Amino acid sequence: MAVDYTPAVRQQAGIGRIVRGQIEALIALNPGYDLRLFVAGPVNEVQRAQAPLPLYTTPISERNLVRIWHRLDIGFPRVEWFTGGPLDLFHATDFVLAPTRARHKLLTIHDLAFLFYPDAALPSLHHYLNVAVPRSVRRADGIIADSYHTAHDLTKQWGVPPERIVVVQGGVDHNHFRPVQDPQQQQQVRKRYAIGDRPFILALSRLEPRKNFARLIEAFALARAEANLPHRLVIAGSKGWLYEAIFRRVDELRLQEHVHFTGFVDDADLPALYSAAEFFAYPSLYEGFGLPIVEALACGTPVLTGDNSCLPEAGGPGALYVKAEEVHSIAEGLVRLATDEALRHQLREAGLQHAAQFTWERSARRLLEAYERFLNL
Repeated sequence: MAVDYTPAVRQQAGIGRIVRGQIEALIALNPGYDLRLFVAGPVNEVQRAQAPLPLYTTPISERNLVRIWHRLDIGFPRVEWFTGGPLDLFHATDFVLAPTRARHKLLTIHDLAFLFYPDAALPSLHHYLNVAVPRSVRRADGIIADSYHTAHDLTKQWGVPPERIVVVQGGVDHNHFRPVQDPQQQQQVRKRYAIGDRPFILALSRLEPRKNFARLIEAFALARAEANLPHRLVIAGSKGWLYEAIFRRVDELRLQEHVHFTGFVDDADLPALYSAAEFFAYPSLYEGFGLPIVEALACGTPVLTGDNSCLPEAGGPGALYVKAEEVHSIAEGLVRLATDEALRHQLREAGLQHAAQFTWERSARRLLEAYERFLNL
């Protein structure tokens, strides 16, 4: 069988983290399959060395393969041309199914955000997803969803029969994401990202409209005015798309001294950063799983998040839920968490217990069950 490992190589966070975590844990289970890791496009020697198995790559770039396979809908070159022959199963891990004659074809759909929030993506990307993703869903034998909410959306929006869907939730490396109580480590990460000594609220994600940063910034301004909060709002993450309004909102509200953008944060620094924050704010408009929420909870950090999509699955009893589209609701949540130490303690304890169930081994076992189910059809 072959797995599309391309996101694991090309994407550091998000889907890349999910694919790396699941496949590395699957390999550790040693299920006895001849598993081949397919990557669209060339890779360098560092990427080969970091992979858990040999990589089967293509001489054609990923960008050109996307054009051929998904924009032009041309059915070649097929995956098995590069993976060494016929396949019993091919698992496409990132929304779209590459051409293959594998006996069984599985496709992971992480979310359907592009259906519900079309303005949150560039028009060209939105059009591409609306064409390529449903076409891939029709061609796949089985669908893997990151959450029960995404599974429900697939059935409700596109009529995918529930028996074709297997839910495989993400996980967390608990050896890495755990509370960092050493003040020196916390101080080092504060210094590295120029956060300063003030208490801070952490928000973490790629900067794009669906993550709802503009409303979060406006809510932070209201919360400061209402409760005279001493906190900074620290927004960590690299620039994505349509992010100009985020920076503009800071300037319009004159929050330059109170909202700090760190840029990309290295994985090695995340546990100390989560642990140093007073709480984690993630009022996203829609998610497929919400992995940063589970990471924050695993580090003992209380969470504020939306009551939409899969977010309650990720946050469980460790989060305070708000209406993500209502600035006043977010502001009320910020004030509550910033001023109520007992509530933060309650969420911290509940969140640690909730996050403990999300392991990559659990995720990989569920993935293995999906493989075996469809191989035996």
